[in-house]
Amino acid sequence: MRVLIVDDEPLARMRLAALLGECSDVEVAGSLGDGEAALDALSELQPDLLLLDINMPGMSGTTLAQRLAGRKRPQIVFCTAYENHAVHAFELGAVDYLLKPVRLERLNEALQRVRQRLAHASREAGSYLHGRLRGEQVRVALEDVICLLAEEKYVVVQHRGGQLLLEESLRQLEEGHPDELIRLHRNCLVPSQRLIGLKTLADGRVLARLAGTELTPEVSRRNLPTLRKLLRMG
Repeated sequence: MRVLIVDDEPLARMRLAALLGECSDVEVAGSLGDGEAALDALSELQPDLLLLDINMPGMSGTTLAQRLAGRKRPQIVFCTAYENHAVHAFELGAVDYLLKPVRLERLNEALQRVRQRLAHASREAGSYLHGRLRGEQVRVALEDVICLLAEEKYVVVQHRGGQLLLEESLRQLEEGHPDELIRLHRNCLVPSQRLIGLKTLADGRVLARLAGTELTPEVSRRNLPTLRKLLRMG
C-alpha cells in the first residue's frame, strides 16, 4: 500500500513515516506540507492512502477531502490533535480518524480498514476499467481490453474500440484485478484470457501472442516463467 503523508508540521511527518516503517506491506509514497501540493502530486505519486492533517495553511485537510470525494483511491485517514472534527471527517468518507500522537497499534488498525475498503471497492467495480476519453469519464469492459501500457503519468488502455486513459498505476490495476490481469513487462499488463502463446525471436526476445489482435508485446525474463506456467495450465 502506497501512503502519502500530508501535514504542515515536519516533526509530525517524520513521526508518521517512522511508524509506517514498522508496518508491513506499506510504502511511503511521499511527505508533503500542504493540501495544494498533495492534490498536485496525486497523479505522479499514485497513493492508495492519504494520512491527512486537518488544520493546515492554505488548503485544509477537509477541503482536500471534499475535492477527492467519490474516488476509490486514495482513501483518507485523518491525523489530527483535535477531537471535534471527527463527525465531519466521517461525513467526508474518511476511513478512520487518528488523534496525535498516533500510536502504532491504532495506525495498524486504520491501515487494515483501508485495505478492506480498497478490496471492497475493487470487487464493487466489477470487470470494468474506468478512465477518461476526451475529458469525459467512461468505462470499458475488461473482456474488451487488449493490453494496458504505462506511459508517463497515465496508463493507456488499448481496447477493441480504441484507447482510454487511466490515472491508476499498473500496480494498482494488477492488485485490483489479480485473477484477471497478468504482467508481461514492468510497463505492460494484459487480460489473462488474451494470452494464447509465446514467440521467441532469433535475438532471444520473447513476444506474447494475444487473441483478437496482431499486437505482440514483449515479455520480460522475470515474468516469463509465470506466463509459461499459465499457458501449460490452460
